Amino acid sequence: MQVNVLYRPSQTVAQVWLQPNESIMAESGAMMGMSTNVDMQTQSGGFMKGLKRLFGGESFFRNTFTAQGGQGEVLLTTPLCGDMAVLDVGQRQWQISNSAFVASSTTVDVQTQGSGKGFFSGAGLFILGTQGQGQIVVGSFGAIEPVNVNGELIIDTGHLVCWDANLQYTVGKASNAGWIASFLSGEGLVCHFQGQGQVYVQTRNAQEYGSTVGRMLPPVQK
Repeated sequence: MQVNVLYRPSQTVAQVWLQPNESIMAESGAMMGMSTNVDMQTQSGGFMKGLKRLFGGESFFRNTFTAQGGQGEVLLTTPLCGDMAVLDVGQRQWQISNSAFVASSTTVDVQTQGSGKGFFSGAGLFILGTQGQGQIVVGSFGAIEPVNVNGELIIDTGHLVCWDANLQYTVGKASNAGWIASFLSGEGLVCHFQGQGQVYVQTRNAQEYGSTVGRMLPPVQK
C-alpha cells in the first residue's frame, strides 16, 4: 500500500495505491473516489465492536476497499478542511482522538479504549488505540504537526490528533488558580503528557470553530 498526501495542508486528499488483492479499511464516508476495479465491502466488525465505535464518536460501519485484477486507486478525505498524516504502526502504537481516524491497513486493528480520561479530555467518551503492524492515516482540522515530548508537555485537548501509546497523560484544568479561573480563561481542559514520544496536534479546534461560526449565523426563522 502506498499513500500519497496531496494538497496539504488545508484541502488534503489521501491518494492510496493498492496492489492486486491488497486492501485498506477506511472510516465510513471517507471515500472521495476509487478506480473501477476496486471492490468495497461494508462491515461493522461485530455488534459489540461496532457499538464501541459508535460510543467512540466513530461510525458504526467501516469500509474495506480491495483492488481486483490489477493496481487500484482510492481517494480519501475528511469532513473538515485540514491536513492528513500517514503513520507507521508496529514498533510504535498510537492512541487516536475519536474524530481523527481516517483509514488503516487491514493488518492494523483499531479499537475503542474505554477511559474516564478520554471522556474528560475532549477526545470523546472513548479514544482509539492501535494494535498490529502496518499504517494508519489520521486527519486534522487545519494543519497537522508532530510535537516531541521529552519529559513533560501540555496540550489543549481540542488540538489533539494522536499520540504515542507509551506516553502517560493526565487531564486537568489549564489554570492553577482554580476551575473558575480556568473556565474564564477560555482554555478549558488540557492534557499533561509525560514520557518520551510524539504528539500530533492540529492547528484549529473544531469545537471552538463551530461555536464561533454558530454565533455569527442569523436566528432560524419559524
